[in-house]
Amino acid sequence: MYIKFRGAHSRLTRTITQQKIRALISAHRDRDKKKRDFRRLWITRINAVIRNKGVSLSYSRLINDLYKSQLLLNRKILAQIAILNRNCLYMISNEILDHLNGIPRRINSGKVEYKIG
Repeated sequence: MYIKFRGAHSRLTRTITQQKIRALISAHRDRDKKKRDFRRLWITRINAVIRNKGVSLSYSRLINDLYKSQLLLNRKILAQIAILNRNCLYMISNEILDHLNGIPRRINSGKVEYKIG
């Protein structure tokens, strides 16, 4: 990795090493921040399409039901499906609901609720 510095940061040994360390730290921090930002973007896109119409689930319930039905779709793929083909996302969510019919689901009060089609 080649980094261009000016002045003392390119001539003096101690400041060169300090600047390189600072640049590497910033690069690492920003890579992690970029990952967080993209995850937030994908979650926002999925949630917007879900709450718009056609799906009677919240985002957290959709993700939970995806894991329960062992469907291997990550948030990036779900966001792309939500943007490019909403009907496909609706079909996926309906298939998940059909697959999980009759499986007990816990709600906030602690009682067990049975979802019947």
